[in-house]
Amino acid sequence: MRHSRISRKTLLAAAAGLGLATALGVVPSAGAAPVPAGSAATYAAYERSQENQAATKAFFEAVQRSVAEQRAANPGAAVVTVTYNTRYAPSFRTQIARSTQIWNSSVTNVRLQEVSSGGSFSYREGNDPRGSYASTDGHGRGYIFLDYRQNQQYNSTRVTSHETGHVLGLPDHYSGPCSELMSGGGPGTSCTNATPNSAERARVNQLWANGFAASGLDAKG
Repeated sequence: MRHSRISRKTLLAAAAGLGLATALGVVPSAGAAPVPAGSAATYAAYERSQENQAATKAFFEAVQRSVAEQRAANPGAAVVTVTYNTRYAPSFRTQIARSTQIWNSSVTNVRLQEVSSGGSFSYREGNDPRGSYASTDGHGRGYIFLDYRQNQQYNSTRVTSHETGHVLGLPDHYSGPCSELMSGGGPGTSCTNATPNSAERARVNQLWANGFAASGLDAKG
């Protein structure tokens, strides 16, 4: 229904606005309600929500558009380089670098590369009761938001590597085992695996075969 679509856009805009505000250290006004601290139950509820699925899908589509522009400028490249910046996530640069190393050593048809500004997407950090997520800023730019509290409760490199998996087109699958990266927080805080399994690696290589595949995001999860 039209009303539902409008509501979803409104939710996405709100999520993006909050993410940008926290990333830039914006303090809520005195009359604003305090943002409650996140919990495993809160993260799980958001991760399984339609809002999160829609935001993740919009994020991947934004990355696709950025890469499509790159492909148009250099159609002969066999491997696509997806660029990102960490300007608004200085606290997580070590985890992001590790996540990039993991993914670049796991797949062959796409490569992640840091740039000083701009890029196909960006990382941001801050506080959000929903935890970490991938979304858009309302202007067609994708970003990964890394929540402080969640990254203290869960293995931070796994969180970052999981969210980066969305960059490459993988959906959430919280019912999976710890060995499955996109199971995210499903296996609990004791799970520290930050590496995609063979099926996840194969899926990413398939999506990015021949330099770029304009395949839609499977929103199951």
